[in-house]
Amino acid sequence: MLTVETTTSLKLASPLPLTAHPAAVYLRSLAPRSRLTMQGSLNAIAQLLTNGECDAMTLDWALIRYQQTSAVQAALLEKHAPATAAKMMCALRRVLKEAKRLGLMSGDDYTACIDLPSIKESRKLRGRALTSVEIKALMAVCENDSTIQGVRDAALIAILRGAGLRRSEAVKLQLKDFNGETGSLQVIGGKGNKDRLVYLPESAISIVNRWLKVRGQTPGALLCPIWKSGKIQYRCMSSQAVLLIVQKRAQQSGVESFSPHDFRRTFCSDLLDAGVDIVTVQKLAGHASPVTTAKYDRRGEAVKRRAVQNLGF
Repeated sequence: MLTVETTTSLKLASPLPLTAHPAAVYLRSLAPRSRLTMQGSLNAIAQLLTNGECDAMTLDWALIRYQQTSAVQAALLEKHAPATAAKMMCALRRVLKEAKRLGLMSGDDYTACIDLPSIKESRKLRGRALTSVEIKALMAVCENDSTIQGVRDAALIAILRGAGLRRSEAVKLQLKDFNGETGSLQVIGGKGNKDRLVYLPESAISIVNRWLKVRGQTPGALLCPIWKSGKIQYRCMSSQAVLLIVQKRAQQSGVESFSPHDFRRTFCSDLLDAGVDIVTVQKLAGHASPVTTAKYDRRGEAVKRRAVQNLGF
């Protein structure tokens, strides 16, 4: 296991109240799924700094100085891909920022700790956009499925593709969050614990309404687990269930393997290709910045070729 040499003990002398613990304060600000990921990152960093003696809650983060943060970044880059190392270092910086805010670390020490070279990530874009032919093939296998799972899976794909939701957002949707007339979806507690209102295209509205005729109007989750017997459970599906459904329908339709998040990339790419301004796409996708939205663009070189045709001489 990689370790970072330290000359003083970084273990907390005594437990801190959660309201005064920089790691606890930071983690509490995150959505549950992000919290789990970043806590794992902080545990790994704490173990790295103490040769496995401490975790995120027993390490005294306020004692960390530049020599430790620089060594941690170097060690993480030896072990992980640049993108992973960058995410872990982001967690470290955020905890140190909380230590400063809580008065546990001086501003000068904090500034020195985070004065590190930026991590250059791979420029190769992750994921892909699905073609209209592939999306039609996926919908076709759902429509040809005579079980109610087929109706539900069609609604799931319509929401992921038509609204560009994260799968964690899709599974949290409640029946009351969907307006069958306008096609609006109220996303509650999205990434960053932010709410937003999005809309489905007309073709997707009819698909979701078809599912609701089967599901009924019982309060509960919009997209529900279904037992093999066909009985609907009016509770939220898991994010893992969404992944398994997408994989199953991709295999049945002969569509090349893709992830649920690729529907989101397709959503952003198609809107940009249709001439929708990037700020509007950003708001629909629930991104904090248009810079993030731009990273979802998977339109490729054809867009560049079409764009220059507008130039004349």
